[in-house]
Amino acid sequence: MKKDLLIITNYFPPEIGAASNRIYALAQGLSSLNNIVTVLTPLPNYPHGKIFKEYRGAFSKKESIEKLNVYRLWIYASNSKNKFTRFFSMISYSLSLIWYFARKPIPDKVIIQSPPLIVAFTCMIFLKKRNRKLILNVSDLWPIAGLELGAFKKNFTYRTLQRIECFNYRHADLILGQSNEIIEYITNIVPNTPIFLYRNLPQNLPILKENKRDDSHKIKLVYAGLLGVAQGILKLIKNLEYSNIELHIYGSGTEQEEIFKYLNKNPQLSVSFYGSIPRHELMKKMEEYDIAIVPLLTRIYGSVPSKIFELAHLGIPILYFGGGEGADLVDRYELGWSVDPGDYDSLNKTIMRLNSDKLNDVSRVKLREIALKEFNFVNQLNLLNRIM
Repeated sequence: MKKDLLIITNYFPPEIGAASNRIYALAQGLSSLNNIVTVLTPLPNYPHGKIFKEYRGAFSKKESIEKLNVYRLWIYASNSKNKFTRFFSMISYSLSLIWYFARKPIPDKVIIQSPPLIVAFTCMIFLKKRNRKLILNVSDLWPIAGLELGAFKKNFTYRTLQRIECFNYRHADLILGQSNEIIEYITNIVPNTPIFLYRNLPQNLPILKENKRDDSHKIKLVYAGLLGVAQGILKLIKNLEYSNIELHIYGSGTEQEEIFKYLNKNPQLSVSFYGSIPRHELMKKMEEYDIAIVPLLTRIYGSVPSKIFELAHLGIPILYFGGGEGADLVDRYELGWSVDPGDYDSLNKTIMRLNSDKLNDVSRVKLREIALKEFNFVNQLNLLNRIM
């Protein structure tokens, strides 16, 4: 049966990154099942913290993107490390949402992305009163993830965010969790609320050629993604042993300038930094590389980087450097190799043990077959559509 759906998110194309791609795929997928899908999102500003040039000067903007109705709302854009500035940025978007809720009809079913907690909290307060079915899409566990990353201390602010987190869970009619750890955590808080495992799975990725190689060249290791605090790419660059590898980096984020500066001071390193390129170009570029690294600076409870599923569908073997459920998936389905986060000695030893035979034994066709069976976007989407 056709549904009228509203998706509320902080990230959406033309913004880049896993969060934007994930919500876009969800919106497109639900639309393809003959649903009417509207997306509420800020004016594009991520990851640079500035409104994109073509959207500047607008308080709001309505667009139609492949049958999706997209409303872009005003936000005080910032990527500042200052907590108060970032908080004000979230509040500004919340105010825009309240303005929208007061003026526009709201569909019966609403999918709300969390984090950020404040935005989800705003939606829960104003939409629950209007008797809408609220579906909370939880991609990370905040504030716990912030505590593990060192962004929070166990003080009044942290305890307040915990109360907001629990409030959001208790007022949701259905919760989507992107990992089994998230589902287990939330179930302990709201045992009677329906919860559905909705992983951040890709679709429609290109089929890459097999990449047979020999030992006459260094192993081509690639990282493609956000250059943020959680990923720790600068620290990775400083701690890698480059005797048998060359590192290729694509992406942007808060560490970008520091990475530029460090590489300029250390040109002897076998590191190439390309910045951000369009997604379709990046997917094709991946054909050139032997193995991809997916790092997290520390093990973050509940976090399973969507890069795992994307790389598996591309047929690229994974060097997972983040621990937790992500490492379990890589090991269980033989998607590559896993190393505990922060253990750079073991990481370098693992890389040193890699050779042409080991890499050539990992078939891209086999990886794609595993991904299609175990991480199938269409199957997952159809299940979600039935229970909403």
